[in-house]
Amino acid sequence: MWYQTELHDLLGLTGAEVSVNTIPAGGSVPFVHAHKANEEIYFILSGRGKVEIDGQSVDLVEGDWLRIAPEGRRRIFASPDSPIGFICIQVKAGSLGAYTADDALA
Repeated sequence: MWYQTELHDLLGLTGAEVSVNTIPAGGSVPFVHAHKANEEIYFILSGRGKVEIDGQSVDLVEGDWLRIAPEGRRRIFASPDSPIGFICIQVKAGSLGAYTADDALA
């Protein structure tokens, strides 16, 4: 069973989708998916696992960061002997208008 807490309603998010996720040992997100416009950024909070992107496998461990382009077909798996916890941030690819220093008001 995959556990997900979506934060868009809780925080009133208007420019990003953020979720906190846990997959028990041996489990996975129950579907392969891609997006029309949103890239995904993952931060691995705990545990170990892998993500399969377009048929390629990438190992994941606590502390890893990963960005996946919208069209990348993906699915995340926990290791057989370890759950995996992660944050997923979705934002529209190519939408960043300015970085912090350029967007800040003094």
